[in-house]
Amino acid sequence: MDLLDSNIYAYLILPLLIIIARIVDVSIGTLKIIFISRGNMALAPVLGFFEVLVWLLAVTKIFENLDNWICYFAYPLGFAIGSFVGIKLEEKLAIGVQLIRIITRKDASQLIQKLRDNGYAVTSISAEGSQGKVGVLYSVVNRKNIPDCVSVIKELNPNAFYTIEDIRFVSQEIRKAKIKSGIQRSKLQSEGK
Repeated sequence: MDLLDSNIYAYLILPLLIIIARIVDVSIGTLKIIFISRGNMALAPVLGFFEVLVWLLAVTKIFENLDNWICYFAYPLGFAIGSFVGIKLEEKLAIGVQLIRIITRKDASQLIQKLRDNGYAVTSISAEGSQGKVGVLYSVVNRKNIPDCVSVIKELNPNAFYTIEDIRFVSQEIRKAKIKSGIQRSKLQSEGK
C-alpha cells in the first residue's frame, strides 16, 4: 500500500502538513509586518519571499485535494496558530527600542539615580499636571531591557504613571551602560556622558 494514496496520508498527514505550513508562513508574515513597522526594510523582502513560497505549497496541496474536507479546517487552524506563534517569536526577539515616559508626583531623584546606576540614560523635566507639579522622565531603552527598567520604576515609585512607546528610528545606537563602580560613574559624569 502506497502511503501517498492511503487514508492515513489524506486525513492525517496532509492536514498536519498544511497546518505546519500555515504556522510557518503566518509566523513569517507576522514578523515581516513587525519589521516593516519598525523600519527594518532590508529583512522584510526576504521574509516575504519565504512567506509566499510556503503559502503556495500549502494552497497547492489544498487544490490538489478539494474533496478532502479536513484540509479546509487545517488551513484556518494553521493560520490561527501561526498568528500566535509569530507574535510570541517577535516578543522573544525583542528587536528595537522603546521610549519610557514616567510621570511622578513625588521626588524622582532616587528613581533617576537608580535608573542611571543601572545604565539607562534619563532625561528629566519639571512639568505641570492636572493636580499640580510633576516630574517627567524620558528614557530610550532597548526592548529587551524594558522589564528591568519597569521593575526599577515599580520598586522606587510604584504609583508613578508610565507609558511605553515603540520608536521607529533613533539617531544613535542605544547601549545600556555597564557602570561597575562609583569611580567609573564619576568619570562618565565628568566627561559629560
